Amino acid sequence: MLPLPAISLIASDYPRLERLARVAAQQGDMDAGFLMVEINRAGIVPDDAQGVKSIVTIGSWVTYWTNWGFPRKTVQLVWPEDLTSDLAQISVLSPLGAALIGLHVGDQMPYFVAGCMNVVRVERVSRSGPNVIRLAAPHRIRTCDLDDPDPGPTVA
Repeated sequence: MLPLPAISLIASDYPRLERLARVAAQQGDMDAGFLMVEINRAGIVPDDAQGVKSIVTIGSWVTYWTNWGFPRKTVQLVWPEDLTSDLAQISVLSPLGAALIGLHVGDQMPYFVAGCMNVVRVERVSRSGPNVIRLAAPHRIRTCDLDDPDPGPTVA
């Protein structure tokens, strides 16, 4: 078994995280129980503490890999109510999200999904989104008005 890494929560995230985990755990959410354990063992640091940029916080973008053998992945850690259908987001109340919160770059953390132990390793943390090359906006397709008396140019 891996030793658990030291984790740090920023002061502005702590009260809301603790409340979220407590309420969800009282409602029987097993992932919230794991999050609660992590919150209870975390050190609380000021939001502007030295090195805070290398800590996974709510809203940060995290590049990580797991023992599943998948290539690196980059996601944004979000509050459950901010989660959208965007696959680049992960809720702090999910097993992986609860494992990521408070980790530092280079840390490895075990977590469970469906009774199976997995390990996540944090490779990079950023406060801004990943470098994404956006595709150009699709061109508007001009529709024809069948009632228009001037059909436009024609081929001769």
